[in-house]
Amino acid sequence: MSTSPLRIEGELTIYRAAELKDTLLAAVAANDTLEIDLSAVEEFDTAGVQLLMLAKRTATATGHTLRLTGHSAPVLDVFELLDLSQHFGDPIVLPA
Repeated sequence: MSTSPLRIEGELTIYRAAELKDTLLAAVAANDTLEIDLSAVEEFDTAGVQLLMLAKRTATATGHTLRLTGHSAPVLDVFELLDLSQHFGDPIVLPA
């Protein structure tokens, strides 16, 4: 069983979604468990959400596991606004 981390840095927005899509889906296919580190994401929008949702759907459909970790402040803001934490099933630690 292969496991690999993938770190996304900078923008996870409409401006980078097409660029990241192939890389992200290839990583999902190549790893039984893929951990995506979001700690260096500085900008995050609904295109980024859609990309992560696609990756989650693809992982589930192929019997793989996708985990999101290190949620940056912009990611936490959007996840909270859209109530997405349960969708991804990852523990999110909110600052006090």
